[in-house]
Amino acid sequence: MQRREIDGPVLIPRGAEAHASTSHLSLLTSHAQSVPLLADEPGWLAVSKPAGLLVHPTRPGGPRTLLDLLREYFAADLAMPGARLALAHRLDRETSGVTLAAKTPAAARHFGLEWMAGRVRKEYRALVFGWPEWEERTVDAPLRRAGEVELSPVWLRQTVHPDGAAAETRFRVLRRSERRGRRVALVAAWPRTGRLHQIRVHAACLGHPLVGDKLYGADPSHAGWYLRFIAEGWTPAHAAALLLPRHALHARRLDFAEPGGSRRTVIAPPPKDLPELADEPE
Repeated sequence: MQRREIDGPVLIPRGAEAHASTSHLSLLTSHAQSVPLLADEPGWLAVSKPAGLLVHPTRPGGPRTLLDLLREYFAADLAMPGARLALAHRLDRETSGVTLAAKTPAAARHFGLEWMAGRVRKEYRALVFGWPEWEERTVDAPLRRAGEVELSPVWLRQTVHPDGAAAETRFRVLRRSERRGRRVALVAAWPRTGRLHQIRVHAACLGHPLVGDKLYGADPSHAGWYLRFIAEGWTPAHAAALLLPRHALHARRLDFAEPGGSRRTVIAPPPKDLPELADEPE
């Protein structure tokens, strides 16, 4: 499999940075969402997943997913002997940003071992409610599925619990501002572990839930906004309480070793629905 040339200096050695150009190669979902191709190497690729797109199928006959789109787009490559596409990790449906996929079983094994060993460095941007009184804070709080230890109407909801899996996230405030008259803050987040909903739960633990988070936001104990959204859809009441139709979390950067051993850095451009991420302070 050959590398495709991407507009702009997207893939770079460790120690330098470049932002991806999204003007050349893209995929389209049925909702005309563009999925910019950030990097395309013989054994792996990276895209910038838009918010609202599932990464993989959850049921037969469900909506098209990122994996479906990639298999269609790279059909010629995948027809070659030994080729097989597999996502190296997952992002929540509402989370946008860098998503890495392997093109061969050997690359999939490599990335799986890298993630298990904690050698992949992940950097996120989040917009949270309120102005934190701190500049930097690390949350070391184990996570467990809430329904295992308490009554929870949402099966996927996570909670902090001493018997949960180890989870640690470092936060840093980048900017304090306002959105629609309410105080919000742009924060950087570096999860050292990769638990389900980790950044969202840890941010809520600090008293600063993510803007737009229906599950851990305005009513974190009972997931009231999430249940109302399932029943009613997005309403003016949701907009007033949550400000954004999706949780404001963007996977900005991945730093990892590719199968050949070289360190790579891939950065996803800020999504249009989060203008706070544009011109952010470094």
